[in-house]
Amino acid sequence: MCGIVGVISNQNVVAKILDGLKKLEYRGYDSAGIAVLKEASFETVKEEGKISVLESALAASSIDSNIGIGHTRWATHGQPSKENSHPHASSKVCVVHNGIIENHQELKAKLQKNGVKFLSETDTEVVPHLIEYYYEKTSDIKQSLILAAQEIQGTFALAIIFRDKKDLIAFAKRGSPLILGVGKGENYVASDYYALSANTDKIIALEDGEFGIISQNSYEVFDEKGNVLKKKVKTMEATKNQVSKDGFDHFMLKEIFEQPRVLEETVQAYVNLSDNSIHLPNFPFSLKDIRKVTMVACGTSYYAASCAKYLIEEIAKVEVEVDIASEFRYRSHPFREDNLMVFISQSGETADTIAALKYAKSKGQKVLSIVNVAHSSMAQLSDAVIRTIAGPEIGVASTKAYTAQIATLSLFAIEVGVAQNKVNKEQKQKLIFDLIDSGVKMNHFFTEKNITNIKKVAKSLTKAKHVLYIGRGISQITSFEAALKFRELSYINAQGIAAGELKHGTIALIDKKMPVIVIAPTNSLFEKTASNAQEVNARGGKIILISDQEGISHIRKLAKDVIEIPALSGMIQEALLPVISTQILAYFVALFKGNDVDQPRNLAKSVTVE
Repeated sequence: MCGIVGVISNQNVVAKILDGLKKLEYRGYDSAGIAVLKEASFETVKEEGKISVLESALAASSIDSNIGIGHTRWATHGQPSKENSHPHASSKVCVVHNGIIENHQELKAKLQKNGVKFLSETDTEVVPHLIEYYYEKTSDIKQSLILAAQEIQGTFALAIIFRDKKDLIAFAKRGSPLILGVGKGENYVASDYYALSANTDKIIALEDGEFGIISQNSYEVFDEKGNVLKKKVKTMEATKNQVSKDGFDHFMLKEIFEQPRVLEETVQAYVNLSDNSIHLPNFPFSLKDIRKVTMVACGTSYYAASCAKYLIEEIAKVEVEVDIASEFRYRSHPFREDNLMVFISQSGETADTIAALKYAKSKGQKVLSIVNVAHSSMAQLSDAVIRTIAGPEIGVASTKAYTAQIATLSLFAIEVGVAQNKVNKEQKQKLIFDLIDSGVKMNHFFTEKNITNIKKVAKSLTKAKHVLYIGRGISQITSFEAALKFRELSYINAQGIAAGELKHGTIALIDKKMPVIVIAPTNSLFEKTASNAQEVNARGGKIILISDQEGISHIRKLAKDVIEIPALSGMIQEALLPVISTQILAYFVALFKGNDVDQPRNLAKSVTVE
């Protein structure tokens, strides 16, 4: 969602802020803006639409300064417009904000009584006026930030410049992601490291309730009582060269093709192939004593968790429950001492998942998080963390992060099985081989013949009004994830259901205009899925079959089109391989419709508001 960049330097910062905003495009946004401090006044340029529009406006304005803040906005309060774009300013204070001010109406009414006039529909605009209100009273930046934060209900990551302070940027964090970057002769504040990766590899991870000030050569972080905090500077892995398209037309297509490498690097990171030992991070709890696992996530990560339910129950024979993060806190969950809570998020900043995690911790639960960002809020809050080895994922519609999550969860399932004496040496070796072999089979799938065939199928779906995906077992979860990807990218309504549920209502939708994508690898459930395909065929549904060569030979006559996938060996491969074809299918449908593949409308990569 909203992205923040602030830079203070000994040279002009506009280009660096703009570059940082470009790197935050993947988060999703509808407008962007930059404000700099120049001769004791704010110079602001902001535009609705893409950053390219802002870039043109900046070129025309020729603003420059050694201190500035920038923002990409994902609308919550007020429609996308130039007026609602950030930065927002009072006479003395200018801010950019990620989060939601829940009591902005009350604060607005209070400030209007003091003569404040508001120019936008946003919740954010109350923030600079509230900070200025306390700055006028105290003449102290620290106190004005702390006192303003005490009045704000909701979440915020803030970067703030003051008209009479040309040598500092202030910041504050509660519930939304924010980090500091430490450079030479300049310092930075941003929503994530990718925005700063071209300038520094040194960052400071901020925690909720922390405030601070950066100048060209120093930084200070303090808590809600004004106490100065000692913060550790972390050296990050280089990502500078990992965020290019590398010759692909879109980031999403590049990331689809990167999935075999993701599997290979996951195995390299966590498995010693000389003895098939798995080396996950040390846990401050015993896996052998876990009797239940509760997994909590949102969106694509929720479907990775749902796959993990099948994997853990099959491999380790441990009960697994899966919850949607946004619902988890709103029912009476019966917590148990022998339960392990597992939270999954690509960014590690998903607001609903963080809220659920905090709730579980308040109930004394053991907390393991699986995230792609080592310095994320979820990582800092957890008892233990397993990092997924996906690398930066820029496409808003997740592909390789999903594969990385399933690969990591597969290794976790094996480790739990070994700890509980449910997996012997030979079984462990076979399971690890299945994971390694998945990457090999993925590579073999990426042939010109297969891609051409999927493009042909995609072309036939561009005029569809509705699309149905069906599957059984873990392929049921693939159908859910495939339908989500199709909706996200094509803007066509798509639904995934368990194939056996067709006759319990959904079969009423089947007619000659309804494409039904049947995910049916050859396994113990194949015949049952084939029977469901027969039901669709009998009612005139247009079947697109995703199966291996053997499965296709059995029910080819029912299908209008087929997409052949490799023969699968075991549940891990069934979780990993069929979904690749559905990602490519959704990509080409979106491409043929002229949609923005990397940044679908209304979507955000990192959902940092509830």
